Amino acid sequence: MSNNTRIVLIFGGFVTAIAAAFYPIFFYPLVHKDEYRDAQKMNRAGINQADVQPVGVKVWSDPFKPVEK
Repeated sequence: MSNNTRIVLIFGGFVTAIAAAFYPIFFYPLVHKDEYRDAQKMNRAGINQADVQPVGVKVWSDPFKPVEK
């Protein structure tokens, strides 16, 4: 195997490993927004956000909801 082929395989393996690591962290949630939104509705049911929010910090809002004018 030539030296250039070995470098290409090593670099390609590195890029593949990075892509495989980023898929479940970034791309899967980006594509499946409804699943994550539904899971958060179930997890946050019965919680008053103003009671658990630290003093002086804005209460969490849905980032998927359009901005109201």
